Amino acid sequence: MHRPPDSVPTMVFDWGSIKWHVSPSGVPGASSTFGEVVINPNKGHDRHQHPHSDEVLYVIEGEGRQTVGDGPEFAVRAGDAIWIPMGTMHSTFNTGWRPMRIIATYTPGGAEEALRDLPGFAELAPGEHPTWAVADVKPE
Repeated sequence: MHRPPDSVPTMVFDWGSIKWHVSPSGVPGASSTFGEVVINPNKGHDRHQHPHSDEVLYVIEGEGRQTVGDGPEFAVRAGDAIWIPMGTMHSTFNTGWRPMRIIATYTPGGAEEALRDLPGFAELAPGEHPTWAVADVKPE
């Protein structure tokens, strides 16, 4: 099954956006989830867990800080892979000047549905693109 990016909806949050290209709810018979996450500069998501799914992250572009469980926060950048066992608290924060792009997978799939309950969640229809406002920054 071929799914171009403009054929799937976009989840939008105050920190960035996600396109789930393959998920059990979007692809009949799919048992895992695969998507692209974009975290805007100087933004990140709160620590959370997926009680019934392992997660793998692969950083495509950018740099940031990652937490996994009770371990120390560590730096991540393009080319890094992160495995997050099911039920493990974790977070990602973009420390760079450009968007951080990450491939995310859930095994088994379905954990993405819980994201709909987060504050500020919005979903854009296929083909619609998020628009990000520029902060009002005044030179000193």
